[in-house]
Amino acid sequence: MKILVINGPNLNLLGKREPEVYGKLSLKDIEDGLCKTFPRVGFAFFQSNHEGAIIDTLQSAQAEGVDGIVLNAAAYTHYSYAIRDAIAAIALPVIEVHISNILLREEFRKESVTAPVCKAQISGFGTEGYRIAVETLIQHFSQQQS
Repeated sequence: MKILVINGPNLNLLGKREPEVYGKLSLKDIEDGLCKTFPRVGFAFFQSNHEGAIIDTLQSAQAEGVDGIVLNAAAYTHYSYAIRDAIAAIALPVIEVHISNILLREEFRKESVTAPVCKAQISGFGTEGYRIAVETLIQHFSQQQS
């Protein structure tokens, strides 16, 4: 199984940016933790501050042999209909992840335009949300096989 983990704008600053909200782990720490926790999963990781690069990565995922996607689109979650449309256009399950609980944040963060085209949304579990998302994808594929 190959899982692509996509992170959007400013997530390259994890561990430095607002640690009281996003925690002290860096993006590399999260990636290393996933590889260690799920040694049988092949991971690909991508981070970009550019909307088009995220869309290109979503669109090419299936051709790259990806089975499922964990997506933290960060601020794009709340207004990028282009990313929403890219998710809807691909035949892969996408799990949306947010480190903070977006429902407890500023008003503009409470709505996700991408969630309706994702298999699930995980919000408010800190960086553990990434692990939960991977477990959700693994469970999804094991249910498909039975």
